[in-house]
Amino acid sequence: MEGTIRYPDSSSVVVGVDGSDSARTAAMWAAAEAVRRDRPLHIVYGADTDARIIYLSAESVEQVRHAGRVLLDETAEAIRSEFPSAHVTTEFSRSDPVTALHRAAALHGTIVVGNRGRGGFGSLMLGSVGLKTAAGARTPVIVVRGAEEAIEAGVVVVGVRDEHDLECAQYAAGEAELRKASLRLLHVWNMLQSVGDVVTMLDNIEDVVNEHVEKLRAVTEQIRDEHPDLTVQADAEKSVSVAGVLVEASHHADLLVMGGRRSPGYIGPTLGRVTHTLVHHAHCPVLLVPRHRQELRSES
Repeated sequence: MEGTIRYPDSSSVVVGVDGSDSARTAAMWAAAEAVRRDRPLHIVYGADTDARIIYLSAESVEQVRHAGRVLLDETAEAIRSEFPSAHVTTEFSRSDPVTALHRAAALHGTIVVGNRGRGGFGSLMLGSVGLKTAAGARTPVIVVRGAEEAIEAGVVVVGVRDEHDLECAQYAAGEAELRKASLRLLHVWNMLQSVGDVVTMLDNIEDVVNEHVEKLRAVTEQIRDEHPDLTVQADAEKSVSVAGVLVEASHHADLLVMGGRRSPGYIGPTLGRVTHTLVHHAHCPVLLVPRHRQELRSES
């Protein structure tokens, strides 16, 4: 970091910019979210000059610095024009974008990223910076997806796998109340996960169904007890594709909330196969809550 940086509040909404249309959309979405949460907005540009300085000339480094600062100033000005009440700070970082975003968010910030980077070629694909940021996050990350002018559905959807997703559901309930929306808890049961036990399953299909319904019921009852004024809907569905059901549900949601994996994911501690699919294909913003967030909270 360098220059006259105004450091972010520990609970800031942090958004990265890189000059792409996706990042600009994410910055405006993050500004609206910061105002909604009554939190500061911190805009970060990760120039990665520390890693490139060995083969960049001093003139090239200065050009990168200048371009980054201009982009930060222009983004901040556009946000203040659209959201006069927003408290906006900016940061030019010499670190790579992923490191800069994680550092700025610390333990309590919320990171917002766009749905694709400058180098991407697929309109549905999340850029590598966004993917790495989400995969290694220790704080909540929101991947901004969906149409810019999407009509509000008034619904927050949260994926509930089992009782270990209670904290994620509690987080989603808070998001629903913040948006004056209803909350839909969605448990998707994948029949193919137990294909090797298909005979046993057919013999005891009612017990299996009841087991899945019970996982959802326990979480639903606690959410309703903790949020008596919140409209809560709970649905359990069986499908050969968990991600497919959740992507379809995102058509009718303002926000899709998912918890991280209990064990290290195949991409990172937050991203498993289902969440990886969602950040690439969902039709609304996706909020990822790291599974180990509760451990961090107990340490702080």
